[in-house]
Amino acid sequence: MHKLIALFALAALAGCGVETATTAATGAAIKKQEVEEGKKTMEQARQKIGQAMEQVQQRAEKDAEK
Repeated sequence: MHKLIALFALAALAGCGVETATTAATGAAIKKQEVEEGKKTMEQARQKIGQAMEQVQQRAEKDAEK
């Protein structure tokens, strides 16, 4: 009887470990996706800043010609 209880206890603890590992892997996958989305957002911001800087320079050149 004690062996059966010990077996169930070990099975329950092993199940908790698997669940914890699965949760950690899922969390890591979500973080990876967030990082990738952050990189895309940062690249889009860089492009917009570059475009804005070009426009400012073009306006400055036009003003200098006047």
